[in-house]
Amino acid sequence: MDKQLTPNKPLTVLQILPALQGGGVERGTLEVARHLVQHGHRALVMSAGGRMVAQLEAEGAAHFTWPVGKKSLFTLCLVPRLRCFLVEHEVDILHVRSRMPGWIAYLAWRGMDPTTRPRLVTTVHGLYSVNRYSKVMLKGERIIAVSNTIRDYILRNYPDNDPSRIEVIYRGVDAAEFPYAYQPAPDWLTAWRAQYPQLIGKHILTLPGRLTRLKGHEAFIELIARLKQYGLPVHGLIVGGEDPRRRAYARELHQAVAARGLAGDITFTGHRSDMREVFAVSDMVLSLSSKPESFGRTVLEALRLDTPVVGYNHGGVGEILATAYPAGLVELGNMNALVERVTGLLEQPVVVADSGAYPLAAMLEKTMALYLAVVN
Repeated sequence: MDKQLTPNKPLTVLQILPALQGGGVERGTLEVARHLVQHGHRALVMSAGGRMVAQLEAEGAAHFTWPVGKKSLFTLCLVPRLRCFLVEHEVDILHVRSRMPGWIAYLAWRGMDPTTRPRLVTTVHGLYSVNRYSKVMLKGERIIAVSNTIRDYILRNYPDNDPSRIEVIYRGVDAAEFPYAYQPAPDWLTAWRAQYPQLIGKHILTLPGRLTRLKGHEAFIELIARLKQYGLPVHGLIVGGEDPRRRAYARELHQAVAARGLAGDITFTGHRSDMREVFAVSDMVLSLSSKPESFGRTVLEALRLDTPVVGYNHGGVGEILATAYPAGLVELGNMNALVERVTGLLEQPVVVADSGAYPLAAMLEKTMALYLAVVN
């Protein structure tokens, strides 16, 4: 007989991903782990570690430091160890959130007794390259797509996949953490103004995201340059840490800003852990990725704070803006339309409605319901 659990029996859920340094996937992992613990279940997370581990453990989950995200044949040596781990810890659900850990998890899971092994759940967080390596994310008995964009991508590129195994569960934002019309504390504002006096009296335009290609940094630099030509008092913030593997790209961006004479008009803040406050003091947030985003969590966070967002109309960002702030939609790659839209919204703002779209509670409840359904 297959392993059965009732909603009254606590679940043991292992989420597996490369690391816990920061990002939307990682934050979602912590949110699900916290929800599990709050509802009497056992939350385990396996990754190479990172700055978010302390918070994860403080909220009652257990972390196991394994190099599951390292792209190396030697990582396959973890397969038998993980199989033993799953048995030892009596894991009920193995939840995969990334491709390399996905292969370790799938190979371990495949070699176990089908009547007693954990249930396998995968979340497709990105529009991965279409190949055999990426297809491991479709091995789950149930597949979570984080947007309709992701569901369409799966069905378009892997037509042999059973659509009934896919469930769209949008990422969500906690209204308590990102309250509508939020204002930072006075001491934070004092420290912010002391750190960035060049922002005083300017319209603050913010582009969040790590310094990686395709995020739209070049378009953002061009946007600020054109707005300056029109005499608008703007200052651009590029908020995100450097990717250690792409430091050359970060240097290119700094050089591009200097070459355009914009060193006094664009500030690189590096990684910041106070994005709520940064979004709240911004007059506008931009989403200019040339590649469609799977969801666009930062877009939703800014909108929930009542900060307008202008972004390209594709992918998950297009879905969010169409629902929560259609005034911010711009045709992909159309710089003239982008400049016109940003200028128009700065001169005649369109208020962001307090719609409550994409609540975190809905994401957590749907994920929990999927867990319970898959084990029964």
